[in-house]
Amino acid sequence: MRGTVRVEGEGVPALRLEGLSKRFGSHRAVDGVDLTVPSGSFYGLVGPNGAGKTTSLSMAVGLLRPDAGRAEVFGVDVWADPLRAKALVGVLPDGLALPERLTGRELLRYLGRLHGLDGRTVDSRTEELLTVLELADAARTAVIDYSTGMRKKIGLATALLHGPWLLVLDEPFEAVDPVSAATVRTILQRFVAAGGSVVLSSHVMALVESLCDHVAVIAGGRVAAAGPVDEVRGGRALEDVFVELVGARTGGWEGLEWLAS
Repeated sequence: MRGTVRVEGEGVPALRLEGLSKRFGSHRAVDGVDLTVPSGSFYGLVGPNGAGKTTSLSMAVGLLRPDAGRAEVFGVDVWADPLRAKALVGVLPDGLALPERLTGRELLRYLGRLHGLDGRTVDSRTEELLTVLELADAARTAVIDYSTGMRKKIGLATALLHGPWLLVLDEPFEAVDPVSAATVRTILQRFVAAGGSVVLSSHVMALVESLCDHVAVIAGGRVAAAGPVDEVRGGRALEDVFVELVGARTGGWEGLEWLAS
């Protein structure tokens, strides 16, 4: 069930970033990012470490205020109308901080009520999410005792709980075991098939190629390429295109000859 917030017009992008910029001291982390995520798409965001992916996504969902530019979720300005925008989006940020003294079940019930859901709906969705994400056995365990992979899964559960239209996920498969990863993939694919939209950042090119229909490559705080996956890769492997776009230096053996002795 999607959120009940009304949005204007049909064909409105799920996410639109225009001229987003952010500087930390003398370092410009994001330098005028423009990006349009079509509604109903599974959009991959890739880039080397320090490229500005996490900073861009944090500004896109209202977690970090930009120095310049704007972000819209289904046409709703994230910073001018934050409550309305945030009702439409579910977020799994990098380094997610959770109330660690709550159990998994308590966490979902607490956040569900904060979203304004009634008690019966919260309880029903909580149990479904715990079961589907294979956290039912840990439902009474405090989050502080969760493994990194379990934290990722309970974080995804909190993002899904209120029935968002858009999911913005920063490295959702990191530290998740293969069985759980397959479950998460299925959930996300069904979410998109049902009309939802997903923006996912990842360092794993094969994952992006297999899941996403659109991709953007970010390097040096700017978008180096963006569009449907097949157009961006142009008949080549996405990893090869990525290395070429970001100007990465491959090989790396020089100066390590002693390893071969």
